[in-house]
Amino acid sequence: MTYEEYLDEVTTLIAEKYNLDDAAAIKIVVDAQSAGYFVAHDDKPAMRTLDRAHADARSLYQASAFAKPGRRK
Repeated sequence: MTYEEYLDEVTTLIAEKYNLDDAAAIKIVVDAQSAGYFVAHDDKPAMRTLDRAHADARSLYQASAFAKPGRRK
């Protein structure tokens, strides 16, 4: 999948798996992108797999403020 499709997939997975609204899931992915989390994914298309998207969604969600008690949706 393309880099943009990959980011969309990770965003969708975060929203669906963790019951977040789209804005919250987008914030998590945009913040990760700004921090350079996806640089290797852009450089190496082989990293853009569905299995990797599930793993990245889990990691990014768990590291986010939304995973903490009292989180906001």
